[in-house]
Amino acid sequence: MERGEQGLLKTEPVAEEGEDAVAMLSAPENLSEEEQDELRRELAKVEEEIQTLSQVLAAKEKHLAEIKRKLGISSLQELKQNIAKGWQDVTATSAYKKTSETLSQAGQKASAAFSSVGSVITKKLEDVKNSPTFKSFEEKVENLKSKVGGAKPAGGDFGEVLNSTANATSAEANEPPPAQTEAMP
Repeated sequence: MERGEQGLLKTEPVAEEGEDAVAMLSAPENLSEEEQDELRRELAKVEEEIQTLSQVLAAKEKHLAEIKRKLGISSLQELKQNIAKGWQDVTATSAYKKTSETLSQAGQKASAAFSSVGSVITKKLEDVKNSPTFKSFEEKVENLKSKVGGAKPAGGDFGEVLNSTANATSAEANEPPPAQTEAMP
């Protein structure tokens, strides 16, 4: 049987030791044996260069660690420096500056709003204190005070009136009961 007459069975070259099987499967079939040999030599050379570079990198990293140890640079200090540098980079961005300005303006507006709310509440309390209902209530409390307190002068502020009324009421509650005039047998 000749090569073309094999039918369904097709033989493919088997990857030799050191060859990449995936590269062999995906290699175009039109490469000559000389071109394949050249590519294999180049592959071996590149792999050797990669290994050499990996060894050089490992040696450089070891040397770097030794220098840091001698300088007393710990990984914690390095992390702090990286964070500080990162924060500095973030604060230098235009997005951060715009956000910072927006938040500053929002804070100023909120402060002004709280201030105006406080003044509105103060005004409302003054309005309540000056209202006829409150005045009438205050007069009734003063009348009660004069009846309970006796000779104390009328007037004073609302807080004093309430305190004196409360003191008068508690004093009456704490008085001992009147002594009986009759003797007990």
